[in-house]
Amino acid sequence: MSRTAKRPLRPPTWWQAYGMLALGVGLVGGMSLAALLAPWLAPYDPNAINVDAMLLTPSWQHLLGTDALGRDVFSRILYGGRVSLWVGFVAVGISSAIGLVLGLVAGYFGKLTDEIIMRGVDVMLCFPSFFLILAVIAFLEPNLTNIMVVIGLTSWMGVARLVRAETLSLRGRDFVLAARVAGAGPGRIMFRHILPNALAPVLVSATLGIAGAILVESSLSFLGLGVQPPDASWGNMLLDGKEVLEVAPWLSVFPGLAILFTVLGYNLLGESLRDLLDPRLRR
Repeated sequence: MSRTAKRPLRPPTWWQAYGMLALGVGLVGGMSLAALLAPWLAPYDPNAINVDAMLLTPSWQHLLGTDALGRDVFSRILYGGRVSLWVGFVAVGISSAIGLVLGLVAGYFGKLTDEIIMRGVDVMLCFPSFFLILAVIAFLEPNLTNIMVVIGLTSWMGVARLVRAETLSLRGRDFVLAARVAGAGPGRIMFRHILPNALAPVLVSATLGIAGAILVESSLSFLGLGVQPPDASWGNMLLDGKEVLEVAPWLSVFPGLAILFTVLGYNLLGESLRDLLDPRLRR
């Protein structure tokens, strides 16, 4: 056997195949369950002010301490998780719907239609997405609905490019040609035959997009352009903790860890789904 011959690929380890998926599902499931059950798990009202309990360190009475207004940090993190997850799912739902439709139309019809849509994608990609969101939010009222809509309307380009690429590879397949010969119209072919076969990369992109939307919402709230007080979000909790970082570091540490574990969970889940759904990586 020559020295230049390639060694056979080793099968993936259990951790490479399923460990990251299990860890991602555990993190995402745990954070989501805690957020959904916040009304039952939170020991205190997240917005209740208690001047006698200001800046208390973590204890059995207040598991993660209290903030400068005496509000329970653990309760506010639970309710802040509801905001972050809601923003992530709604924003990604909007961006995925737009990207799916435009990607299908561009890939199926091609020619001038494809050229117009993809040049629009290129124009949108020229603008840094976060600064574009900042510019739009600055002219709108900073509330949760506007944040979700703006994030969704400015993050559909990646989905459109993925769906277009999958549609270009599928539109010449036998099952598409058979549907066209049978008299099926373009709408039926795109949404009944091509779309189900192009959803795998979209699912991975959506999972990673939720993590990105959570980061964007947290950043906007930290800058004062997101969820407004007294409502809790992880971003404005970080903003509150910044003012008393030296005397009460737990006000910044615990919301930061919540963002870290949630985003890490969605990233691990997305990467694992990509490896499991891509036949080229299953070896």
